[in-house]
Amino acid sequence: MAKIKVQGSDITVLALAERDYISLTDMAGAKDGYSRAADIIKNWMRNRYTIEFLGTWEMIHNPGFKVVEFDHFRKQAGLPSFVLSASEWIESTNAIGIVVRKGRYGGTYAYKDIAFEFGTAISVPFKLYLIEEFQRLKEQEQARLGWSAKRELSKINYRIHTDAIKHNLVPSEVTPQQANRIYASEADVLNVALFGMTAAEWREAHPDLKGNIRDYAGINELICLSNMESLNAVFINEGLPQRERLIKLNQIAIRQMQILEDTHTGLSGRTLIK
Repeated sequence: MAKIKVQGSDITVLALAERDYISLTDMAGAKDGYSRAADIIKNWMRNRYTIEFLGTWEMIHNPGFKVVEFDHFRKQAGLPSFVLSASEWIESTNAIGIVVRKGRYGGTYAYKDIAFEFGTAISVPFKLYLIEEFQRLKEQEQARLGWSAKRELSKINYRIHTDAIKHNLVPSEVTPQQANRIYASEADVLNVALFGMTAAEWREAHPDLKGNIRDYAGINELICLSNMESLNAVFINEGLPQRERLIKLNQIAIRQMQILEDTHTGLSGRTLIK
């Protein structure tokens, strides 16, 4: 949950099902007070253009949208007797663009595209400031994260290399002692092949850190680990002994990590394991 301030009013933004929903209740409250917020939303939803907009959005984004029920509302929209609440719209059409929440942070919320459209019912300046403040919020979230997959992938041709990063990310060769050791689980075969230690050895070396060895892996390491899991399954099906699989997986990990680093295919995630 986050809040943005639009022309002096706090507007709540919720992340639901990996989408940003903006409070129509807060927006309507900014116009004429919260006591009339529900009426403002209903008046907006009874408009024929609004129903067309909502229905079209749902048909584009919602495979489960009930088009027959939508057609019924579209025919009634604009008539003096037509009244439609957000709850009725959701229940009848299985809409996902608008949600109604109860309890804390309760109210009517809409996906950002729909909320921006609703902003027109408040005022054109309010809509424009809403869009600007929402974009500012997303930029701040990006800055707090430090990086995002979208931003990093857009800069895939920009190569960042240092000896320190390579030292941390490219695994060393498995020692004969490690190859001869019998490990308790297949997960530790992968851990030793990529990280050079078992999960128990990592916990002993990092008593102050929470989680496990893989929680502190970089993006490139996680990509490599996913590939190794598939390959290990193939090797098991082929009947390769664990010692041979460990050596082969270690060699593969070294090659893949060098490729990922040298071509910057990954997201340059830096491991905290040392």
